[in-house]
Amino acid sequence: MIIYPAIDLKDGKCVRLVQGDMARDTVYNDDPAAQALEWVQSGFNWLHIVDLDGAVEGVPKNHTAVRAILKDIDIPVQLGGGIRNESQIEHWVEAGVSRVILGTAAVKNPELVKWACQQFPDQIAVGIDALNGEVMVDGWVDGSNIQAVELAKLFEDAGVAAIIYTDIDRDGTGKGVNIEATKALAEATSIPVIASGGAGSIKDIEAVKAASISHGLNGVIVGKAFYDKRIDPKEALTIAA
Repeated sequence: MIIYPAIDLKDGKCVRLVQGDMARDTVYNDDPAAQALEWVQSGFNWLHIVDLDGAVEGVPKNHTAVRAILKDIDIPVQLGGGIRNESQIEHWVEAGVSRVILGTAAVKNPELVKWACQQFPDQIAVGIDALNGEVMVDGWVDGSNIQAVELAKLFEDAGVAAIIYTDIDRDGTGKGVNIEATKALAEATSIPVIASGGAGSIKDIEAVKAASISHGLNGVIVGKAFYDKRIDPKEALTIAA
C-alpha cells in the first residue's frame, strides 16, 4: 500500500482547500519544492501534485513550481490539473512526471486517455472526482451526468495505471475516507484504485490498509491531515508497510 502525500498548488504556493472551494484555501508553504523535499525526507516513495489553478482554468498554470519540485526530489511524482491534450501530456512526461492524471479530459475526451495509455504505458492515471457519486469536471465546478463506476468501466481495457477516486464532499474536511464507495469502485474494475479525500486520522490509514488486503486498493492520498499534524507520517508509513 502506498501513501501519497499531497501538494496542491495555487498561485505557486502549497495550499489545501475545503471541498475543492478555491476561496477556502490555507497556505501551508510558500516553497512547494521545500515541502516536497520534506515528504521525501519523511520516507515517502511517491508524491501527488495537483495544479489547482490549472484544473479550474483548463490549462496547466503552476509550471515553475512543478519543475522546481521535479528538480529537487528523486521519487516518482503523479501530476494532475488542467492537462487536457496530447502536447501537455507529452510535455510533463518528458519533464520527468512518472504518472500523468487525466480527470476532466477522461470525461470529455476518453479517446485521449486511450491514446495516452498506448503512448506512455503505466504512466497514465484517471482522476475520478465525485460528488454524491456523480463525476465532477473543470476543477469540480460542473457536473457530468456520469457516475464514477460508469466512467471507470469505460477504461477497463485501456491500460490505465490507476484510478484516483476522490469524494469531493469529504476532501479537506478530515471527516474520514469514504472507504465503502472506494471499495465499491475497486470491486467494479480491475484497475488499481487510490483513495482520496477526507483522511483525518490514523484510523483512515488503517481502513485503507485493510481494504488494500481485501479489495486491492493501491493506496491513499493524504493532504491536510499531514499538514495539520493529525496524522503522523512515520506511524502512517509503518501501517502501510
